[in-house]
Order: sequence, then structure tokens, then C-alpha cells
Amino acid sequence: MHPTLIPLRVTTGAFILDAGIGKLSADEGTAKWLHNSAATAYPFLADIKPKDFARLLAIGEIVVGGALLTPFVPSKTAGALLTGFGAGLVGLYLRTPGMTKEDGIRPTPDGLSTAKDSWLLGAGLTLMSQGAVSDAKAGVKKVRRRARKLKS
Repeated sequence: MHPTLIPLRVTTGAFILDAGIGKLSADEGTAKWLHNSAATAYPFLADIKPKDFARLLAIGEIVVGGALLTPFVPSKTAGALLTGFGAGLVGLYLRTPGMTKEDGIRPTPDGLSTAKDSWLLGAGLTLMSQGAVSDAKAGVKKVRRRARKLKS
């Protein structure tokens, strides 16, 4: 993990891990609210029981947060997990009636808190791209070393 990515991974990872741990003990009302919100945007989730959905969401958040906080998980991998999570939240925002203004993008007051989750998508894409760049640089160095050995 490149040291410049540590602040991004720690802040997002800690936030998401804490949210997931909090959802593990979601009461029936919270589970129903979470499930209804998700099923409105993603109808295929409607068949899952609210408590099961809340538990799956909690486990997913714990996995994503834990991966971000674990130094030996490559940034590319942690970024892919975060990108998927962030994309799901952006989709929730864009698909839920009343969260966007008439243009379908800018948030209404009701959608503002969910629209703010778009930073998670950006953070995930940053981690993925930085991981890919680091891999590419390492590959170039490896090729150059091999070329030097062949010349000698």
C-alpha cells in the first residue's frame, strides 16, 4: 500500500466498518427502513426478509471497511470493493423517487445525505486507479531489470 493512500483508506474504512458493526444489531424498524429503501431502488431485493437484508448489508460493510483498513489488501482490491459499494449507494440515490430534482442529478433536500455518498465511489475509483498505476510501474521496473540482465 502506498503511504499516500493511507489517509483515504483509514478514513473511509473506519467509517464504513463502524456503520456495518452498528447495523449488526439493527432492530426490526431499522431493518424494515433499510430494506424498503434498498428495495425501492433495487426491486430484486424485495424478496429478502428485512432482518436478513440488514444483516447482509452489515456484513458487506464490515468486509469493505475491513479490507480498506487491512494493509496487506492491495489498494486495487480494496478500491474495487469500495467502488462497488459506492456505486450501489449512488444508484440508490439516482433511483429513489424524490431524491433528485427534475434533472435527475442534483439532490433535493431529501436526497442530499444520500448524494453525499458519491464520495465513496470517487474514493474507490481513486484506489483502483492508483493500484493499477503502481502495478504498471512495478511491471516496467521488472522488465527493465530483465533487460539489463540479458545485456550482461
